Amino acid sequence: MSRAFATSPLRLLTPRNHGHAAWIYTSSHGGGLVDGDDIAMRASIGPGATAYLSTQSATKVYRSPRGTRAALDADVGENALLVVAPDAVICFAGSRYRQTQRINLGAGGALVLVDWVTSGRRESGERWAFDEYFSRTVVHLEERLLIHDALALRASDGRMAARFGACDVLAAVILVGSVLAEEIERLDARVRAEPVTRRADRLIAAAPV
Repeated sequence: MSRAFATSPLRLLTPRNHGHAAWIYTSSHGGGLVDGDDIAMRASIGPGATAYLSTQSATKVYRSPRGTRAALDADVGENALLVVAPDAVICFAGSRYRQTQRINLGAGGALVLVDWVTSGRRESGERWAFDEYFSRTVVHLEERLLIHDALALRASDGRMAARFGACDVLAAVILVGSVLAEEIERLDARVRAEPVTRRADRLIAAAPV
């Protein structure tokens, strides 16, 4: 880690570790995002380096009529690895959250990215009760568009609880890079071996690119 800088409401924690990777944990003052919060983050991973980016806890999004925003722009150098593995986003009733993640990979660069959202404060009766959750992830490999994935969940499109059935989590996992080829192949085989059953409480699929 050569430099880390943040302004309120974002904080960056960079604990020491016994490996060679740089660990960066994000946190926000107040324990969550409130109406009007707009967080932008940039990261540059040098050639051959490894970075692990996560969160100190789940990202809570409070009621926000005007909405909240978060953006990540990352440049991953040649033969470098970036792991983006945050805790889940928890949207409270009446909240709006929009995030964009743009990752640019150099030659031989690799990426592991997890993007997930829960149904909300289920025990408080707020199951899929938020107004909007929007997430866009764009990945370029050597300036060539590789992945453009967008997810839009809006209460205005119909009751989300009815659409999700028994499921309380929606997650997407992206793996890119030749250094991860064995892991990608193994994960793809495991997913394809999953049985398909009616009224299952877990649905899983793989889509190689």
